[in-house]
Amino acid sequence: MIKSLPASVRPLRRRTLLTAALASGLGLATAAPAVAAAHRRLTGGYVLPAPTGPECLGTVSLHLRDRSRTDPWVPGHQVRELMIQIWYPARSTRGHLPAPWLSPGAVPHFAEVFGLPADRIRATVTHGRAGAPVARRAGGHPVLLYSPGLGGDRGTSSALVEDLASHGYIVVTVDHTHDASEVEFPDGRVEVAALPPDLDDEVIGRVADVRAADIRFVLDQLATLAAGRNPDAGRRPLPDGLRGAFDLDRVGMFGHSLGGSTAAAVMHDDRRLKAGVNLDGTLVGARAVGGSDRPFLLVSSDHGVGAEDPTWDTFWTGQRGWKRELRMKGAVHGSFNDGVVLYPQAAAEIGLTPELLAEMVGALEPQRSVAVQRTYLRAFFDRHLRHRDGRLLRAPHPSFPEIEFVR
Repeated sequence: MIKSLPASVRPLRRRTLLTAALASGLGLATAAPAVAAAHRRLTGGYVLPAPTGPECLGTVSLHLRDRSRTDPWVPGHQVRELMIQIWYPARSTRGHLPAPWLSPGAVPHFAEVFGLPADRIRATVTHGRAGAPVARRAGGHPVLLYSPGLGGDRGTSSALVEDLASHGYIVVTVDHTHDASEVEFPDGRVEVAALPPDLDDEVIGRVADVRAADIRFVLDQLATLAAGRNPDAGRRPLPDGLRGAFDLDRVGMFGHSLGGSTAAAVMHDDRRLKAGVNLDGTLVGARAVGGSDRPFLLVSSDHGVGAEDPTWDTFWTGQRGWKRELRMKGAVHGSFNDGVVLYPQAAAEIGLTPELLAEMVGALEPQRSVAVQRTYLRAFFDRHLRHRDGRLLRAPHPSFPEIEFVR
């Protein structure tokens, strides 16, 4: 478990130990309380917020091996291994079961770290149907990558990921092995976080570099998939229609916390990324603050006027492409992951007081918090990857008083 953070990262990571590994997100219901309660009675699981788009969802996980790198965190691991998950518009979901929110073997460790009941997490499912065929689209679907925050698993921002996929994006989520709290591989092996115990600036810098290399490798593997080859280490079957589904001329990336910094760093170095978003993350390293000539959106929690993160100021100066900084009123660092809808459902059973819950997920109603984030995230990528109307990003909108235009 992450117990401390260096000074350069701490300002945008005000969390309790219970939420420490949740820098990337958790997933639960934005459904009405009565619906959520009924779901728990029937299934024992929490409820994920329903996607708002017209597309039904498919999903598949892949085990990738980067033989050009050794694992940087566990001596003796000669190959860097990752798990990714692809979320996509599905042609049909008939006969395909809902995918779990967290792979079963990872649940015990996750429950121990986050203080959430294992049976609840085990019974929580997504709106994605495992292995469903991919919806065909001429030219393919625009592609987004998602990187969680420090200690986070690939599935801990399902509320945002699923919604983007329901609106026609392919979204690829990444587990940064041994940085993530836990990662289950297809053979049943569970690799847990193995970062050095003292997370000083030097270690965080190394973590940032490893994450950027992970993302560049994943981009390489997406090209392999697009060409019709199967990069899965076990050559497990891929969903029908995956070949030709990726429009790799329209690729963006977003991330929460250190994942947002990762998006900025890869944008700086790799022109395959055409647009990026940082959700409340301090920017770590020269690449992350260096900017690029492509669009980038910064979205912060409500840390107060005059409490600007200095790394964002440096980035703003270096960013040559389109740029915008927004602040979400009533939000805290934990508002930008699925914990914002998970913990309100779990509060009574794990003994969270209203005061502690507000500290963890913010003052905004969870349903509203998720809806606002979904709307602005999609508006950004729709404008810069699909060339659709971007009026929502030009000036404050009366329908979204929670969003403050900082610059």
